Amino acid sequence: MIGASLSRWTMSYFSVALLSLLGAEALMVSGFGFPSRPITAPQTLVLVHLTVIGWLSLLMSGALIQFVPVLVAKPLAHPDLPAVALALLLIGLAGLIAGFLDIPGISSTSMPWLPFGAMVLSAGFVLNLWNLGRTLWSARPMGLPARFVVAGLVSLAGVVALGIVFSLTLARWTTSEVLTTLTAHGVALHAALGLGGWLGFTAMGVSYRLLAMFMLAPEEKRWTSRIALGAGTASIVVLLVGGPACLLFGLKLDHVLVVALLMASICVVLYGHDVVRLYRTRKRRHMELNTRMAAVALGGLGIAALLLLALAALGDVARYIGAVVFLVAFGWLSGLGLAKLYKIVAFLTWLQCYGPLIGKRATPRVQDLADEPRAMPWFWLYFASVGAASVAAFLDTPLVFRIAALGMLVATAGICAELVRIRTLKSVPTPMLPEGVQARPRLILPSLER
Repeated sequence: MIGASLSRWTMSYFSVALLSLLGAEALMVSGFGFPSRPITAPQTLVLVHLTVIGWLSLLMSGALIQFVPVLVAKPLAHPDLPAVALALLLIGLAGLIAGFLDIPGISSTSMPWLPFGAMVLSAGFVLNLWNLGRTLWSARPMGLPARFVVAGLVSLAGVVALGIVFSLTLARWTTSEVLTTLTAHGVALHAALGLGGWLGFTAMGVSYRLLAMFMLAPEEKRWTSRIALGAGTASIVVLLVGGPACLLFGLKLDHVLVVALLMASICVVLYGHDVVRLYRTRKRRHMELNTRMAAVALGGLGIAALLLLALAALGDVARYIGAVVFLVAFGWLSGLGLAKLYKIVAFLTWLQCYGPLIGKRATPRVQDLADEPRAMPWFWLYFASVGAASVAAFLDTPLVFRIAALGMLVATAGICAELVRIRTLKSVPTPMLPEGVQARPRLILPSLER
């Protein structure tokens, strides 16, 4: 990683993603969307897409354009393409949100925001898919983490395709019976492929490498990892192929979703086993804050998986699916994302500021850029608030949920402040600061100079 080139746009993706997370949490505090509104309400759709696209997908995309080259030891195929993709993703997300708000007549315009947003958003994702796909293709045969990423990218393609179909149907740009049926009954496929396939499976692949790298744990090829990859990929294939096929032939999705859930459960169990092994075999005996918080986030994944299996066995998934999805999105994916961001931002900042100085002068350690005792309370507040909000969502108590969401908002703002301190080198002793203004990294936009 020391010799790897830095992506110029990764921090831009991260910055916009964090702003989206803060915005989503502020909406939850105000009572906008679930659980104050039904999960099918337009307000909930706004909240879901701001979280899943604006926060989680931009976070994942920013991480991939930096770490896919590390996974495959190849440079990014098109280093400047992420900037164009980011612009399209932001414009598309804004259009999509405007389209959702227009559904109940909250705003009334003649602009077809929903299909416009979906098309532009899809163009942004396609650019990143092309860029990452070409990079991965050039590095065949790929290692295990990269194969997880490939499966996640395939799942993203399915999510994008379904999103286009939904937007065209809801905007009444098509009257195709097939597409109408897919829109009416395919939301579960869209959500499962997005959260489970694109975000979840990709997060597993990236975390295999990042946890091993940051904890100095051996990256052994184990049968559990291979079966986890196979089971997860099978789950994605069942959703991508079996789901639409069932709908086309007039069959219910229940059996497809159950099979996909069972395959995904096997994947989660074996992935959890591998992660525990990484923690036990690490050479870095002192666990840094990011690895401790990642363990808490992974615990959230385990709880969510057990709850979903129990609800499926009881036949009560529909009643509590909103609460389970919330726990997955904020307890696991967001918690893991914030934990890894705390380390990644410090690592990238160190490479940018001190990488060129190695061997020329004394440099601080990566962990010296962060103040862990200062940041730790914010992480604990975040996870405690997510836990309280999850319980409130299960018990259908919107007021308690909003209070817990306020805790999440305050905690996230505190974590963001710590990330800004890392980027501005506030914790680095004055004698260790790099010389010159140009040595200080920018917060959001990269320098135009190469």
